[in-house]
Amino acid sequence: MTIDLLAAAGAGAAAAPPAWINFLPIVGMIAIFWFLIIRPQMKRQKEHQQKVAGMKKGDQVVTAGGLVGKVVKVDDTFVELELGTNVRVKAIKATIGDIIPPGGTPAND
Repeated sequence: MTIDLLAAAGAGAAAAPPAWINFLPIVGMIAIFWFLIIRPQMKRQKEHQQKVAGMKKGDQVVTAGGLVGKVVKVDDTFVELELGTNVRVKAIKATIGDIIPPGGTPAND
């Protein structure tokens, strides 16, 4: 009788899956998040940093706040923008949303 109980206990333990299989869904979710969310966001951020670093005098830009202006002066941290005739503002380089390509016009013009 005790031999039967030991045999049944041994058979039950052998049928249990390894512990690492319980972590496979979590690893799969992390991989999905990495490839669908984190990696593309890092790529966009890197492209934005390259655009901002390559900004030069005369470029037409759009700030994150939606202001469209022409770059008058570029510094290490700041950019001076001309928004209109005799209207100049100083903005932080990181707040530049996009650089409008030459020949491109803003939507409201």
